[in-house]
Amino acid sequence: MRDAVTLDVRPPETSPDGALVSVIIPLAEHEAVPEALLATLPKTFEIVLARGGTRASSMNHAASVARGRHLWFVHADTTLGADAVPQLLLRLQEQRAAVRYFDLRFDGGALMRLTEGGVSFRSRVIGLPFGDQALCLPAATFRSLGGYDETAAHGEDHQLVRDARRAGLAIQPVGATITTSARKYRDKGWFRTTFMHLRLTLLQSLRAS
Repeated sequence: MRDAVTLDVRPPETSPDGALVSVIIPLAEHEAVPEALLATLPKTFEIVLARGGTRASSMNHAASVARGRHLWFVHADTTLGADAVPQLLLRLQEQRAAVRYFDLRFDGGALMRLTEGGVSFRSRVIGLPFGDQALCLPAATFRSLGGYDETAAHGEDHQLVRDARRAGLAIQPVGATITTSARKYRDKGWFRTTFMHLRLTLLQSLRAS
Protein backbone atom coordinates (compact mmCIF):
# COMPACT_ATOMS: atom_id res chain seq x y z
CA MET A 1 0.00 0.00 0.00
CA ARG A 2 1.37 3.41 -0.95
CA ASP A 3 2.37 5.72 1.90
CA ALA A 4 -0.05 8.59 2.52
CA VAL A 5 0.79 11.55 0.32
CA THR A 6 -0.99 14.91 0.33
CA LEU A 7 -1.04 16.82 -2.96
CA ASP A 8 -1.44 20.53 -3.64
CA VAL A 9 -2.09 20.88 -7.37
CA ARG A 10 -1.84 24.39 -8.81
CA PRO A 11 -3.05 24.48 -12.43
CA PRO A 12 -1.48 26.83 -14.97
CA GLU A 13 -3.08 30.25 -15.22
CA THR A 14 -2.84 30.23 -19.01
CA SER A 15 -2.15 27.23 -21.21
CA PRO A 16 -3.99 26.91 -24.53
CA ASP A 17 -3.19 23.22 -25.07
CA GLY A 18 -2.81 21.95 -21.52
CA ALA A 19 0.22 22.30 -19.30
CA LEU A 20 3.42 21.75 -21.26
CA VAL A 21 5.38 21.12 -18.08
CA SER A 22 4.28 19.83 -14.70
CA VAL A 23 6.71 20.80 -11.96
CA ILE A 24 6.72 18.21 -9.17
CA ILE A 25 8.15 19.35 -5.85
CA PRO A 26 8.35 16.74 -3.05
CA LEU A 27 8.14 18.12 0.49
CA ALA A 28 8.94 16.54 3.83
CA GLU A 29 6.05 16.33 6.30
CA HIS A 30 6.69 19.71 7.95
CA GLU A 31 8.72 21.40 5.21
CA ALA A 32 7.58 24.89 4.24
CA VAL A 33 6.20 25.60 0.79
CA PRO A 34 9.13 27.03 -1.25
CA GLU A 35 7.51 30.33 -2.18
CA ALA A 36 10.75 31.81 -3.59
CA LEU A 37 11.09 28.87 -5.98
CA LEU A 38 7.43 29.02 -7.00
CA ALA A 39 7.76 32.72 -7.79
CA THR A 40 10.42 31.94 -10.44
CA LEU A 41 8.28 29.39 -12.30
CA PRO A 42 6.18 30.43 -15.32
CA LYS A 43 2.44 30.76 -14.82
CA THR A 44 2.01 28.43 -17.81
CA PHE A 45 3.44 25.52 -15.77
CA GLU A 46 1.37 23.21 -13.62
CA ILE A 47 2.74 22.95 -10.06
CA VAL A 48 2.26 19.80 -7.97
CA LEU A 49 3.44 19.94 -4.36
CA ALA A 50 3.59 16.47 -2.81
CA ARG A 51 3.92 16.12 0.96
CA GLY A 52 4.46 12.95 2.96
CA GLY A 53 5.41 9.38 2.13
CA THR A 54 8.88 8.52 0.92
CA ARG A 55 10.49 10.72 -1.71
CA ALA A 56 9.84 8.03 -4.34
CA SER A 57 6.19 7.48 -3.41
CA SER A 58 5.64 11.22 -3.13
CA MET A 59 6.96 11.88 -6.64
CA ASN A 60 5.13 8.90 -8.15
CA HIS A 61 1.85 9.99 -6.60
CA ALA A 62 2.31 13.52 -7.93
CA ALA A 63 3.22 12.19 -11.38
CA SER A 64 0.04 10.08 -11.47
CA VAL A 65 -2.15 13.22 -11.39
CA ALA A 66 0.10 15.60 -13.34
CA ARG A 67 -1.31 16.71 -16.70
CA GLY A 68 1.83 18.06 -18.36
CA ARG A 69 3.51 16.42 -21.33
CA HIS A 70 6.78 16.69 -19.43
CA LEU A 71 7.48 16.09 -15.75
CA TRP A 72 10.09 18.28 -14.07
CA PHE A 73 11.17 17.04 -10.64
CA VAL A 74 12.57 19.93 -8.61
CA HIS A 75 13.75 19.82 -4.98
CA ALA A 76 12.34 22.47 -2.67
CA ASP A 77 15.76 23.92 -1.81
CA THR A 78 16.56 24.60 -5.47
CA THR A 79 17.26 28.10 -6.80
CA LEU A 80 16.79 28.45 -10.55
CA GLY A 81 19.25 30.48 -12.58
CA ALA A 82 17.85 33.16 -14.87
CA ASP A 83 18.39 30.95 -17.92
CA ALA A 84 17.08 27.72 -16.39
CA VAL A 85 13.51 27.86 -17.68
CA PRO A 86 14.32 29.35 -21.13
CA GLN A 87 17.00 26.73 -21.74
CA LEU A 88 14.72 23.92 -20.60
CA LEU A 89 11.93 25.08 -22.91
CA LEU A 90 14.41 25.24 -25.76
CA ARG A 91 15.48 21.65 -25.10
CA LEU A 92 11.89 20.45 -24.87
CA GLN A 93 11.29 21.63 -28.43
CA GLU A 94 13.61 18.86 -29.61
CA GLN A 95 11.83 15.77 -30.89
CA ARG A 96 14.05 13.14 -29.27
CA ALA A 97 12.86 11.91 -25.88
CA ALA A 98 15.51 12.30 -23.20
CA VAL A 99 16.14 12.62 -19.50
CA ARG A 100 17.37 16.17 -19.08
CA TYR A 101 19.27 17.56 -16.13
CA PHE A 102 20.85 20.79 -14.93
CA ASP A 103 24.42 21.57 -13.95
CA LEU A 104 24.63 21.98 -10.19
CA ARG A 105 26.11 24.59 -7.88
CA PHE A 106 26.12 24.55 -4.08
CA ASP A 107 25.78 27.56 -1.80
CA GLY A 108 29.01 26.70 0.00
CA GLY A 109 32.73 27.44 0.02
CA ALA A 110 35.84 26.07 -1.69
CA LEU A 111 35.25 22.40 -0.92
CA MET A 112 31.87 22.60 -2.63
CA ARG A 113 33.65 23.61 -5.84
CA LEU A 114 35.30 20.17 -5.72
CA THR A 115 31.88 18.59 -5.26
CA GLU A 116 30.55 20.51 -8.26
CA GLY A 117 33.43 19.15 -10.34
CA GLY A 118 32.55 15.63 -9.24
CA VAL A 119 28.89 16.20 -10.10
CA SER A 120 29.86 17.44 -13.56
CA PHE A 121 32.08 14.40 -14.18
CA ARG A 122 29.45 11.96 -12.94
CA SER A 123 26.74 13.56 -15.09
CA ARG A 124 28.54 14.38 -18.31
CA VAL A 125 31.10 11.57 -18.47
CA ILE A 126 29.43 8.69 -16.64
CA GLY A 127 25.92 9.79 -17.61
CA LEU A 128 24.47 9.56 -14.10
CA PRO A 129 22.84 12.79 -12.91
CA PHE A 130 21.12 12.74 -9.51
CA GLY A 131 17.70 13.96 -8.48
CA ASP A 132 18.98 17.25 -7.06
CA GLN A 133 19.85 18.20 -10.66
CA ALA A 134 16.15 18.72 -11.42
CA LEU A 135 15.49 15.83 -13.79
CA CYS A 136 12.95 16.41 -16.56
CA LEU A 137 11.51 13.79 -18.91
CA PRO A 138 8.37 13.11 -20.94
CA ALA A 139 5.45 12.00 -18.79
CA ALA A 140 4.75 9.05 -21.10
CA THR A 141 8.35 7.92 -20.79
CA PHE A 142 8.31 8.22 -17.00
CA ARG A 143 5.22 6.02 -16.82
CA SER A 144 6.59 3.46 -19.28
CA LEU A 145 9.67 3.12 -17.07
CA GLY A 146 7.49 2.42 -14.06
CA GLY A 147 8.33 5.64 -12.25
CA TYR A 148 10.59 5.75 -9.21
CA ASP A 149 11.28 2.49 -7.41
CA GLU A 150 9.38 2.77 -4.14
CA THR A 151 11.09 -0.33 -2.71
CA ALA A 152 14.57 1.21 -2.93
CA ALA A 153 16.02 2.28 0.41
CA HIS A 154 17.87 5.05 -1.42
CA GLY A 155 18.99 6.02 -4.90
CA GLU A 156 15.61 5.86 -6.64
CA ASP A 157 16.80 8.72 -8.86
CA HIS A 158 19.93 6.80 -9.95
CA GLN A 159 17.77 3.80 -10.78
CA LEU A 160 15.38 5.83 -12.92
CA VAL A 161 18.29 7.24 -14.93
CA ARG A 162 19.77 3.76 -15.40
CA ASP A 163 16.40 2.40 -16.51
CA ALA A 164 16.10 5.24 -19.00
CA ARG A 165 19.55 4.52 -20.42
CA ARG A 166 18.69 0.83 -20.83
CA ALA A 167 15.56 1.90 -22.70
CA GLY A 168 17.71 3.85 -25.13
CA LEU A 169 16.97 7.37 -23.90
CA ALA A 170 19.58 10.09 -24.08
CA ILE A 171 20.79 11.61 -20.80
CA GLN A 172 21.13 15.23 -21.82
CA PRO A 173 22.31 18.41 -20.05
CA VAL A 174 19.95 21.35 -20.35
CA GLY A 175 22.88 23.75 -20.55
CA ALA A 176 21.89 25.85 -17.54
CA THR A 177 22.80 25.87 -13.88
CA ILE A 178 20.72 25.60 -10.71
CA THR A 179 21.85 26.12 -7.13
CA THR A 180 21.07 23.86 -4.21
CA SER A 181 21.76 23.92 -0.48
CA ALA A 182 25.02 22.57 0.93
CA ARG A 183 23.34 22.22 4.33
CA LYS A 184 23.95 18.49 4.72
CA TYR A 185 27.65 19.00 3.93
CA ARG A 186 27.84 21.69 6.61
CA ASP A 187 25.87 19.64 9.12
CA LYS A 188 27.61 16.29 8.65
CA GLY A 189 30.97 17.43 7.32
CA TRP A 190 32.23 17.55 3.76
CA PHE A 191 34.48 14.45 3.93
CA ARG A 192 31.88 12.29 5.68
CA THR A 193 29.06 13.32 3.34
CA THR A 194 31.18 12.89 0.21
CA PHE A 195 32.33 9.42 1.32
CA MET A 196 28.74 8.42 2.10
CA HIS A 197 27.53 9.51 -1.35
CA LEU A 198 30.36 7.69 -3.11
CA ARG A 199 29.72 4.53 -1.11
CA LEU A 200 25.98 4.51 -1.73
CA THR A 201 26.43 5.21 -5.45
CA LEU A 202 28.96 2.39 -5.77
CA LEU A 203 26.71 -0.05 -3.91
CA GLN A 204 23.75 0.83 -6.10
CA SER A 205 25.86 0.50 -9.26
CA LEU A 206 27.01 -2.96 -8.19
CA ARG A 207 23.46 -4.09 -7.48
CA ALA A 208 22.25 -2.75 -10.83
CA SER A 209 25.05 -4.35 -12.86
